[in-house]
Amino acid sequence: MRGRFSIVLLVILFAHCIIAQINPGARQIALSNSDVAQSDDVFSNFSNPAGLSQMNWREIGIYYSPAPFGMKELANGYIAYIEPTDYGSFGLGAMTYGFDLYKQNKISLSYSNRFEEKFFAGITINYHTIAIKNYGSANSLSLNFGSMIYLISNLKWGFAFHNVTRATFGDEKNQIPTVLQTGFSYSPLDNATLNTAVEKESEFPLSIRFGLEYSPIKYFYLRSGFSTEPEKFSAGVGINYTFIQLDYAVFTHAELGLTHQAGIIINFSGDELRNEKIKKHLGLE
Repeated sequence: MRGRFSIVLLVILFAHCIIAQINPGARQIALSNSDVAQSDDVFSNFSNPAGLSQMNWREIGIYYSPAPFGMKELANGYIAYIEPTDYGSFGLGAMTYGFDLYKQNKISLSYSNRFEEKFFAGITINYHTIAIKNYGSANSLSLNFGSMIYLISNLKWGFAFHNVTRATFGDEKNQIPTVLQTGFSYSPLDNATLNTAVEKESEFPLSIRFGLEYSPIKYFYLRSGFSTEPEKFSAGVGINYTFIQLDYAVFTHAELGLTHQAGIIINFSGDELRNEKIKKHLGLE
């Protein structure tokens, strides 16, 4: 019994460290979650909902990590969907984290729209549930907000505020992270994007993040990233062909070691050239 209780404490303590409950996606993790101003796929549901209205096509994404750092107790999975309309883009997402003794789930509903040509804004409503065996369960609602603007055709600024309402579970403070993120995404070449971002979570130090995505040949992407607080190095690859995108990421954590992540995105438009498609949609070409 003592061993099982220790595992529950470990899961709770490391939930923040693996960043599993804020920004999913193997592509995003390979970029050390520096993508607040990039946000150009379906996982923007969880990072910056403003990015959803950059896309005028449907996408569904699945991300699952069965045993981060070799620990099945830290298992987490996400699914997300985007539906563009004439009135803006709607996103739906769901998350699960933990195991039989400690479990967190989340359902997210996002809305994003485009204003004044190059400005985007979005909101996300999250329904959280938590259950600890023999201790009961609780639920809560939280609100995220995001914005994005094209400063010039190849430079974007992004901002995201997670848990605007500072929601929590019961009387315990900071059980749901309150996070501010801002940064830039710059594409010096058509096949390369550089991201920089800073993130501040309540009661934790400021985190600085960098990420680089480069496509040396058509359909294939190389990615790398770095972040502080916690210090993390990341890398990954992606294959984006016709309607399917496969992503793989690996990253190191100063305390937990090395782990691997994988994800898949299905693009119902059948066009694999995301960046060119976004520019055409926004009239940037």
